[in-house]
Amino acid sequence: MKTIITTANAPAAIGPYSQAVQINDLLFVSGQIPMDPKNGDLVQGDIEAQTKQVLENLKAIIEAAGMGLQNVIKCSCFLKDMDDFARFNAVYETYFQQDPPAREAVEIARLPKDVHIEISAICGQE
Repeated sequence: MKTIITTANAPAAIGPYSQAVQINDLLFVSGQIPMDPKNGDLVQGDIEAQTKQVLENLKAIIEAAGMGLQNVIKCSCFLKDMDDFARFNAVYETYFQQDPPAREAVEIARLPKDVHIEISAICGQE
């Protein structure tokens, strides 16, 4: 059974997609960018500030599905500049301190709204 997950605690979709889709015990969370869900503004500042907002958005959607960050199986991380990798990683690891998920991190030419980072996630119920 396919269930659409939405929450006001994360930015609304800016295109024809859902914040997340749950099928059975799996949750597929759409890529999140550093947008403040309260006002729709992009978070300005360095890669650390943007990464934190992206992860908070992911966390809010995952929690709306009744799961937590411990349920994240895999993340796909897209960076505008791989020179930001170490600084991005320093923030990322504070969210996944124990048994971190599988992941890839790639540099990409351009992201929606010209942000510096986007992250999507796949989660599973235990």
